[in-house]
Amino acid sequence: MDIASSTKTDMFRMRINPEIRQNLEAVYAKNGLTLTDAVNVFFQQSLNAGGFPFSVTADNAELIRVKALNHLMKELDVGVADTVSYPENEVYRTLGI
Repeated sequence: MDIASSTKTDMFRMRINPEIRQNLEAVYAKNGLTLTDAVNVFFQQSLNAGGFPFSVTADNAELIRVKALNHLMKELDVGVADTVSYPENEVYRTLGI
């Protein structure tokens, strides 16, 4: 079955971080695709490959971990450089603690 030309009548919903969604939409828009188009391409490639259309390995998990750690370190640097001070109770409330 070719997903690109097949009739689309079913809905699929998922939860995603809004910032990640915006970043993904920008990435796919550069290729003329909507997020829905990109998901359909992924699904078609998964059907063609009989599974994930790319290798899922421990190396991939390590790469994701390193990227997340780098992002965290950048955010920590921003926090350290911030000269604004917040009361402890406000911090706990903001963090839901």
